[in-house]
Amino acid sequence: MKSLFSLLIVILFSSAPLMAQTIVGTDPENKNVVLEEFTGIYCGYCPQGHIIAQGIYDNHPDDVVLINIHQGGYANPNPGDPDFRTPWGNAIAGQSGLVGYPAGTVNRHLFPGYSQGSGTAQSRGTWVTTSNMIMAEPSYLNIELEATIVTSTRQLVVYVEVYYTGDSPEESNFLSIAILQNDIIGPQSGGGSNYNHKHMLRHLVTGQWGVEITETTTGSLYTNTFTYEMPDDYNDVDLVLEDLDIVGFVAESHQEIISGNMAEITLVESYERDAAVYSTYVPQTVCTGILNAQVMLKNYGTDNLSNLNFVYSVNGEEPAEYAWSGNLTQNQTELVTLPEYVFAPTDENDISIECEMPNGQEDQLPQNDVYAKNSQGSVKFPSECVFGIQTPENPEDLTWSIVDESGEVLVEGGPYSSTGFKVAPVTFSEAGCYTLTVNDASGSGLNGGMYVMLDMSSNTLWSGDPFTDKATTEFAYDITIDIPETSAVNNISIYPNPITQTANIDFTLSTETNVNIAVFDILGRNTLNLFEGKMESGKQNIRIDASGLNKGIYFVKFELNNEVFTKKISIN
Repeated sequence: MKSLFSLLIVILFSSAPLMAQTIVGTDPENKNVVLEEFTGIYCGYCPQGHIIAQGIYDNHPDDVVLINIHQGGYANPNPGDPDFRTPWGNAIAGQSGLVGYPAGTVNRHLFPGYSQGSGTAQSRGTWVTTSNMIMAEPSYLNIELEATIVTSTRQLVVYVEVYYTGDSPEESNFLSIAILQNDIIGPQSGGGSNYNHKHMLRHLVTGQWGVEITETTTGSLYTNTFTYEMPDDYNDVDLVLEDLDIVGFVAESHQEIISGNMAEITLVESYERDAAVYSTYVPQTVCTGILNAQVMLKNYGTDNLSNLNFVYSVNGEEPAEYAWSGNLTQNQTELVTLPEYVFAPTDENDISIECEMPNGQEDQLPQNDVYAKNSQGSVKFPSECVFGIQTPENPEDLTWSIVDESGEVLVEGGPYSSTGFKVAPVTFSEAGCYTLTVNDASGSGLNGGMYVMLDMSSNTLWSGDPFTDKATTEFAYDITIDIPETSAVNNISIYPNPITQTANIDFTLSTETNVNIAVFDILGRNTLNLFEGKMESGKQNIRIDASGLNKGIYFVKFELNNEVFTKKISIN
């Protein structure tokens, strides 16, 4: 479990071990300890806690993860002293119920009789006992990680496997990936002015409480790859790549960590060919069925990037391709607008965007080539709503707008002259899909603020996801799609599909049947009647003249006596 640092000057690096199930064990194991220690540079007894925690690790190096979290009053730096705090620490400590420092939680588990107060936080004298108790308990999952750090571009790639040897009591668990740093020299009460700080939490790659794992039964295997470009520093404290640990742990909720582990780390100096999907702009919720994705392409490679291909799709439908060309030197970016992609929106829409073959050759770090996101279908909004946005800082950089399907602005706001929660009424007057765009010129993405859609009673209808400089989402008003696809139409074929001008519908009737065939758009509107009347038994053929239809997704609806079937078609 110890981190393995190997500096590879050679450019050729095999990514195969990161892409197959080769690292996690499938035999039942006991739990590993995740000891989160709450500390601060002005805490005089904290060095004693550090020594106790380090002793637990030294005695069980393959079974213990230490995370030192600087937070609270003892961590609030005086002028001239370093700031070791993170945005995550106070929330983690807040749920522990700590009443003194140093405090620690062992797997965020509540040990009756061992708490400082009534929560999971313990004083340093009980950590050894409760850690031994955890390591004696069976775990229903195993977790393993491998990490690659590209030193010239400060890229971090973490591959994780979680295997369930038993059933979780929860339908979903949560995986967290943390960046820790060792050998940070700084002041420490009780330890002097040149104290060696270790296991210090610097960043949570997966956010405050992690990413969800939805398959948690025996035999389930969760795999994922996380990429992150690490800054030079956090709070003006240098992030030294050679001193990092990467750890992961799985919890049942915000509490109760089941097990954790440390990654084996490989340091690589650079790659010649390394293009990346650095960021993307796609809707958080969808209803139009038209994806207008923008991709921030970044060249991490030492070779100038002159061309590559984008491959993108939604819900596993036929992928589209786009050939990009340009000239990007190392670390340069370019915003690429992909040609629109038409799809049939559902409650869950899996969007995949990938760049490949930089300069006509294989990418040497393909893990950062892929973007995958699930955009849920939009709920139906009432005609009268309120849009609210909180601006904790940089209000002058914030603008937003809601537009209809033709691009006409329905309502807009910003820039603002003061911070606070800003509201604006929104009236949806016509059925359709509306697009919200929020822009933050500072690139901080509200930095702790929020943006929501409320009803007239101030109930939250929707809340937006975190972002950096831009976020979009789609809102549905008075849209009903009540002709679901069904697998019961196997005897009906439509060809060619996608359709350019005309197409054929072939099907067979076993008896004389009353038939009604029509084409509907994704809003449920009848756009073309094809046939209405009786048909004799036997093979049938209907022609579709699509020359008068706009490009997009449609449904052919078949009413056969008392049965209704649908088939999806695409008009190009």
